[in-house]
Amino acid sequence: MWIYEKKLQYPVRVGKCDVRMARYLSEQYGGADGELAAALRYMNQRYMIPDKVIGVLNDISTEEFAHLEMIATMIYKLTKDASVCELEEAGLGPHFVAHDHALFYTDASGVPFTAAYIQAKGDPLADLYEDIAAEEKARATYQWLIDMTDDVDLQDSLKFLREREIVHALRFKEAVQIIIDDRNQKRVF
Repeated sequence: MWIYEKKLQYPVRVGKCDVRMARYLSEQYGGADGELAAALRYMNQRYMIPDKVIGVLNDISTEEFAHLEMIATMIYKLTKDASVCELEEAGLGPHFVAHDHALFYTDASGVPFTAAYIQAKGDPLADLYEDIAAEEKARATYQWLIDMTDDVDLQDSLKFLREREIVHALRFKEAVQIIIDDRNQKRVF
């Protein structure tokens, strides 16, 4: 069970309307390596993971939902004052026709989110290595997003998210080591 604190995990500020950046950020909203895919992946995998590390997946999954909320806030703030013409110029004309200014789970190319993005092998080590890769891909994407904007306020929030991806990868690596150590432990009956 969760307790929802009605504030963002980290403040989200944007310096200007920037529909182009909003489109790029949608990659982290509804893309294959985005926050929704990560949150659902980890929450799903937790049922096949050893008890010693189940909390890691639960904690990180929960935090990914907080990141999803931050990304949604960024996209909203970057587009709330955008005209239809600006949306069209940024390649979001089809999105506007289907959803107006509403957020919808798509990647930066407009491809809708699919459950095919959620990996679950059922082998704890295979799943955790997949999770480490997912966090590293998210870290790289955040760096590229930082590089694509000159909005220092937006960069600040993106840097926070990039750093959290690094922490998540480290926690998953620790979980791998715990499982390996546990498997190598001599059993006496």
